[in-house]
Amino acid sequence: MILSERIKDTKASITLKVNEKINVLIQQGKHVYNMTSGQLPFKPSSEFVSALGKQLNFLKSYQYSPIAGMSGLRVKFLNYYEEKRNLKFSDCTQEFDCVISNGSKHSIYNLLGVLINPGDEVILLTPYWVSYPEMIKFWGGTPVVVKSHAFDAYTPYIEEIEKAISPKTKAIIVNSPNNPAGIHYSEEWMKSFGTFLKNYPDLLVISDEIYSELSYFDPEPSYFYQFDKSLLAQTVIINGISKSFAATGLRVGYCIADARITKAMAKIQSQTTSGPNSLVQRALLDFNFSDLDNYFDPVKAQLRDCAQMIRAAFREANLPHCYYQTTSAFYYLLDFSRMPIYEKFKDDKNSDCSKEIVEDILEKTGVALVPGSAFGYPNSARMSMTLDSAPFKEAINKLVTYVAQK
Repeated sequence: MILSERIKDTKASITLKVNEKINVLIQQGKHVYNMTSGQLPFKPSSEFVSALGKQLNFLKSYQYSPIAGMSGLRVKFLNYYEEKRNLKFSDCTQEFDCVISNGSKHSIYNLLGVLINPGDEVILLTPYWVSYPEMIKFWGGTPVVVKSHAFDAYTPYIEEIEKAISPKTKAIIVNSPNNPAGIHYSEEWMKSFGTFLKNYPDLLVISDEIYSELSYFDPEPSYFYQFDKSLLAQTVIINGISKSFAATGLRVGYCIADARITKAMAKIQSQTTSGPNSLVQRALLDFNFSDLDNYFDPVKAQLRDCAQMIRAAFREANLPHCYYQTTSAFYYLLDFSRMPIYEKFKDDKNSDCSKEIVEDILEKTGVALVPGSAFGYPNSARMSMTLDSAPFKEAINKLVTYVAQK
């Protein structure tokens, strides 16, 4: 069997590979602190679970939904964004619409499909989510990477973004709050980014806001288009219920954009997956989104505690320079190149040692991490802050003791 060149060049998700290894170790009876998870270990709110239950007895909950999603829910998402971001899509010169897909990843995939011609460039800011570059390449585009650094809390310089612009640049993806860094870009950065965009009116910004509800230190995330509403004309918003509802498995994401874009995305959807999950959409129509306002309070309190444990562990190991303050999402990105353990792995070629270090950590401490090279940041690892407080503290202490070795 001869497979396509496209699929041969597509990398499998690193998180799946890591979890396969973890499962093998667990089956062998070994204790593993699994800090690879990209989801919260909580059920959705009881009100939403109840809304799902109410729809179970209706025939339409099991039948096809409209290709672009149920019209009432599309309007509900638009209204929700207008309220949360203090804006009016009707004030824009072009018509805005919403298309609902099978998760936000599906939304991004369809979006890139309608935007990219072979050879087009899409700018990514490190660290970036693992699937961005693979999806760009799958559609024939070229990822162009702009680096950030741990000592800047993984916030890229606007000047470096501008240097990456070329005649082939089609779009830039901004993921704030960020997976894997667990930070969101400041209001000052967003304003500067907006000023920069004014010089490039043909540049589209894909604003991936899937973690926007998961901020546990003030100030909350803000977005460039909130400070200059005219920039909505250049903006495509991606979100979904995976993180904000703690419902990763229910697979509902959405895109808000110029109606010409959303209609084109629906065209791709019509020939691939068809419309998204009818049962979940009907439950969302029946659910009061404001009921989520207090749902995440205990989650956020736990994430704040985890952030404090990380800081305390680095300080006690005399490694305060290896710490940065997480503010949102539920990840921490360890930069091994700033830690003593790196001396045991580095070579003269400045090769990426992420995989080797992560494998050694798992073997020596039982702590499972995701190599940071998959996120465009070499010699690092992503750590999820989703374990309960007691095992999280144990894992952090083991991890910091390991990286402090000289």
